[in-house]
Amino acid sequence: MNMSLSKILMLFLMLASFITSNAQRNALVAGPMLGHTDMRETNIWVATQQPGKVTIEYWRKGDEKNVKTAVGIVKDDAYKNTLINVYGLEPGLDYNYRIKVGDDKKHVSYPAKADSAYAFSTEPLWQYRNDPPPFKFALGSCAFINDSIYDRPGRPYGKSYQTFSSIVKSDPDFMLWLGDNIYLREVDFESKSGIIYRYMHSRSIPSLSNLLAYCPNYAIWDDHDFGPNDSNGSFVHKDNTLEAFTRFWGNPTYGGSATGKGITTNFAYEDAEFFMLDNRFNRTPESAVGVEPTILGQQQIDWLITALKSSKATFKFIAIGGQVLSTEAKFENYAVYPEERQLLLDLIEKNNIKGVVFLTGDRHCTELSALNLPNGNKVYDLTCSPLTSGAYDNTKENNTLRVEGTIVSEQNYGIIEIKGPQKERKLTITIYTSAGVLAWTRTLEF
Repeated sequence: MNMSLSKILMLFLMLASFITSNAQRNALVAGPMLGHTDMRETNIWVATQQPGKVTIEYWRKGDEKNVKTAVGIVKDDAYKNTLINVYGLEPGLDYNYRIKVGDDKKHVSYPAKADSAYAFSTEPLWQYRNDPPPFKFALGSCAFINDSIYDRPGRPYGKSYQTFSSIVKSDPDFMLWLGDNIYLREVDFESKSGIIYRYMHSRSIPSLSNLLAYCPNYAIWDDHDFGPNDSNGSFVHKDNTLEAFTRFWGNPTYGGSATGKGITTNFAYEDAEFFMLDNRFNRTPESAVGVEPTILGQQQIDWLITALKSSKATFKFIAIGGQVLSTEAKFENYAVYPEERQLLLDLIEKNNIKGVVFLTGDRHCTELSALNLPNGNKVYDLTCSPLTSGAYDNTKENNTLRVEGTIVSEQNYGIIEIKGPQKERKLTITIYTSAGVLAWTRTLEF
């Protein structure tokens, strides 16, 4: 049977359109996001429209002829995302990479321009060879992304998304998210699909996407990415929010045999170590009768003190969602749980653990607190908040440990820089407004 030229052309165009639309349907919808990166490995998170193959092509910068690949599979589940481990890296090198979504014949490449690529760097091998390198990291908490369909009526609570762009301009080696990284709404709490929707909606902001791709990202959670406002371990859907957290972040580990279920982990970067705590999964109400009030729980406290005591790091950063040192027993500060707060500080003192800095969020304001322990060691607490959420002025709060002149009551972020010879390392905190304007800077003394 003969077919007219016009029909052949129409069939060809239909086939080309089908192939193109098929590839587009399996396009990248969020990411890439760099996760935990060390001397040998990194992990890269992506989300796609459809399940299927995702390939990372990576090479040492300037050596595009020697391309290696790492493959991940986006499963046919509600998440439509995957965390791809990139192996076989060498210390202290710059790498480029591209992403292919789809199979070898039908795929979409990212970045779209053939002559461009994403980048990451591995940590250098300095131990027993050189002084630890200088480095800096960004931090912040409380990132509310507006969603008019599901937000409460009235003035939008989120603002100043330029904060994310300002962080990129500060050129951090990594970003530390201190909780309330998303804000689950009433419509989200009780369903896995609602929780996933909230994460994906937040990651649709271009300036946030740029930050996630720019440098490695580490995260803890607080009440709003764990569950409802001020939620505790009784939240019945906490296994769903825990699963979502592990699917949307690239931390090195989550909980495990040391601390049980939850998000607790730790990682080292140069001569600093970071202890990432879970202040929600085991939390009990402070006013419950017949129930021992706790934020961390004994198992997590035991792990923390053991890990701190074992650490050889110059600076030991303890990341936890709520304020630790503030003496104002208000809202969800640790002062509302005075016995466990004192236990934690006593254990740090008795074990002579030096160089401790708590990194906290939650409060929608920034301030620095400092405590001189009885044995002469000094402990700090940098509260850094909010990134984009509504701000709060805590000037009238009676925090007797506050370092004068460190309150910031608008959207802001922090940069912590560590530099100097190994035995003379200096830690400097600088706080910037969302526009990247200097708010204050302090070099800590221990």
